[in-house]
Amino acid sequence: MNPVSVETGNSPIVLAQPHSGTWLPDHILEALEPGARELFDTDWRIPELYEGLVPDATIVRANFNRYVIDANRPPDDASLYPGQNTTSLVPLTDFDAKSIWREEPEAAEIERRKSEFHAPYHAALTDQLARVKAQHGFAVLYDCHSIRSHVPYLFEGELPVLNIGTNSGVSCAPQIESAVEQACAASAFSHVLNGRFKGGWTTRHYGQPAENIHAVQMEIAQSAYLAAEEPPFAYFPDKAAKLRDTLAAVFAGIESTFGDLT
Repeated sequence: MNPVSVETGNSPIVLAQPHSGTWLPDHILEALEPGARELFDTDWRIPELYEGLVPDATIVRANFNRYVIDANRPPDDASLYPGQNTTSLVPLTDFDAKSIWREEPEAAEIERRKSEFHAPYHAALTDQLARVKAQHGFAVLYDCHSIRSHVPYLFEGELPVLNIGTNSGVSCAPQIESAVEQACAASAFSHVLNGRFKGGWTTRHYGQPAENIHAVQMEIAQSAYLAAEEPPFAYFPDKAAKLRDTLAAVFAGIESTFGDLT
């Protein structure tokens, strides 16, 4: 299994999909606790949700599951949310604080996973952002995420449907942040800007507006497009249609800022 899939396009927008993969090597799958093998914390059906929304976009997708290693965490495993519950580079617990592993991975195994999975994903993302920036003079990285709408270990109550993360305005030009928020505010969905999810390592690491690379993370409550937030986590096209219309408006808003970015 290739750990990363890349679809190259000529749009200035690069879609990153670090958590939608479901593949695990056999020895890692066998090391999981039985309950963890449901892969509850996957960003389910993200490829289907975003299919065709940005014509000619570049897509960089991790095919491995986040339980192998989390491609949206820094390689040094520094906490992105100090003082708050979160999961680590190779998560030891799931989003419900339940143990994932029958026997926790040792340091050498974590280093191996960094080399075989984390590094190739970010090498591909780095290469594609450089290519797109060379073509257009700038690049916009849109990091695609989703999560169950109720996860008490990570946040209280029900999560807004649309959670925009720009690292508190640091990771992109203000025009992009404003355009994304306006599109969300005009929709029928609840939204928040830089709430519980301000952007993971991808957004924070690559979002360098001074270097003409802008990054936005979108965390979406799965209740907005899945039949149910439980196995088999089936995609619900009728429900997803309204959400896709909103996401299309988000991308239209981003595209409206392109003239200001060159």
